[in-house]
Amino acid sequence: MKKTVFLAGLVCVTSIFAADGATLFKTCTACHGMKAEKAALNKSQIIAGWDAAKITAALNGYKAGTYGGPLKGTMTPQVKNLSADDIKVLSEYIPTLK
Repeated sequence: MKKTVFLAGLVCVTSIFAADGATLFKTCTACHGMKAEKAALNKSQIIAGWDAAKITAALNGYKAGTYGGPLKGTMTPQVKNLSADDIKVLSEYIPTLK
């Protein structure tokens, strides 16, 4: 019983502190634009219009250091602290920007 109560409480606390896509994306807007419409530093692809799967693959690849061209060195530190949940939330949020 104590384990169940603890786990239920942990889920609630985690949900409270989980970031939403808009909050997470704020750190991206300086380079990618408010609607993901910019080529970051005039070097990246424009990510507006990408689907969630493509965004997930790119973010996971940057995090692992296995993806990216000229901005690989810039993006890897940007995503290194993103959790799997953060990447999922961002990947679902970015395609909604219009």
